Amino acid sequence: MKDIAEKKKSTNIGEYIIYMYQMEDLIRSYQFNMEDIQKYVVAHYPVEEDKKDEIYEWFTDLGDKMQDEGVVENGHLSDVQLYVNALADLHWELLKTDKEYFQIYDQAKPYILDFISSSNGQDIGHEIQICLNGIYGLLLARLTGKTVSEEIEKATSAFGAVLGYLNHLYMERKK
Repeated sequence: MKDIAEKKKSTNIGEYIIYMYQMEDLIRSYQFNMEDIQKYVVAHYPVEEDKKDEIYEWFTDLGDKMQDEGVVENGHLSDVQLYVNALADLHWELLKTDKEYFQIYDQAKPYILDFISSSNGQDIGHEIQICLNGIYGLLLARLTGKTVSEEIEKATSAFGAVLGYLNHLYMERKK
């Protein structure tokens, strides 16, 4: 699982962020009980035993960081959020300089505004955080067998286009 995270970080930063959100929620779902994570998650992962020890240690480190940073019930690890903010910085830059990106963003903007207006005044973050949360919400809905409206499907498709463009440029610049 640590290897998956590292691979995603080097190939698709948006997927990495979503994956790490999943890992945070997995740890929360086990209420930070690392013995249960070992027993029900790590033990069933199809890798050699020494890799399982490494994965368990990774989960333990993530859980410790989450507790240290006060993201036990909600929120995200600061090092993951640094990548979110880097994508947001790139987003703001591209809005001023890249007509193609502006057109892609323009398709997502009505959905972003809808998410903001339906938040009832709750701070749901900047536009890129909203796109990530929308994609992650769709993933969770699918994992739990819930159906989503056609409007949500359209929104997440638009969010995916924004994140895909940002990811491509982010990874190009990282080379």
